[in-house]
Amino acid sequence: MTIQDWFEKRKEAQIQRRALEAKVEVEGNPDLWTKCVHCDSQLLKKDLEENDMVCPVCDYHFRINATKRIKQLFDEGSFEELFKDIKPTDPLNFVDTEPYKERLEKAHAKTNLDEAVITGLASIEGHRVAAAVMDFDYMGGSMGSVVGEKVTRLIEKAIELRLPVLAITSSGGARMQESALSLMQMAKTSCACSRLDDAGLLYVNLLTEPTFGGVTASFGTLGDIIVAEQGARIGFAGRRVIEQTIRQKLPSDFQTAEYLLKYGQVDVVSSRKDLRKTLANIFAMHNN
Repeated sequence: MTIQDWFEKRKEAQIQRRALEAKVEVEGNPDLWTKCVHCDSQLLKKDLEENDMVCPVCDYHFRINATKRIKQLFDEGSFEELFKDIKPTDPLNFVDTEPYKERLEKAHAKTNLDEAVITGLASIEGHRVAAAVMDFDYMGGSMGSVVGEKVTRLIEKAIELRLPVLAITSSGGARMQESALSLMQMAKTSCACSRLDDAGLLYVNLLTEPTFGGVTASFGTLGDIIVAEQGARIGFAGRRVIEQTIRQKLPSDFQTAEYLLKYGQVDVVSSRKDLRKTLANIFAMHNN
């Protein structure tokens, strides 16, 4: 064995030992560490949160909930929630593997939210906006009757107050437990967007990880300006469904924000740290 081989072997052993130590630390302190789903780096949760839930190693943008999104984007203390009293029911008495009512209760317990969207008035660097912020943690951000109603009422409030609208989406699509009632929200929110356009008011979409299905096919992509967060997956049907349908392998970056920008389906792709400034600039440019 040469000296060089000895050093290489020692280096490899050190790497393996550090990886094992990191694994032990993660398994022993689940509340302290987390693993990046993209590069497998072991990350301190505190460091990750201080970096706006973006991996400092590979720049992967972790999915965040609506509460964190509001805290990151809007001026401190400016968010005034509207329509909080509108809550879901179970009009179809729907049961799949479990009753819909129980799913709603579990979603509420998990997120402390009554629905998959939070609506209200807020400011971004002093610019007042009407904002709808979706939360994927609540039943996959699915759009049911209440989501459609809250988004529609928010747009109507924006028309009344002559404010621009910002819709921040994160959704798997329509809520199957409400069947046709859920699908009707696509037309309902789209009509509201049309009225906003007739009123000459700005509508901005912010598409985040992930945005799919009925939300993409309605109010999620009807904005005057469509902004996507870096790395977000955006589409209608899922990748696997499309590949099985067309019997072809899709590009590795298919349905990413960057892919959609390349083909003109979104206007801006922004990293999370730049989102607040990007949106503030858009609203400043259209202030009048």
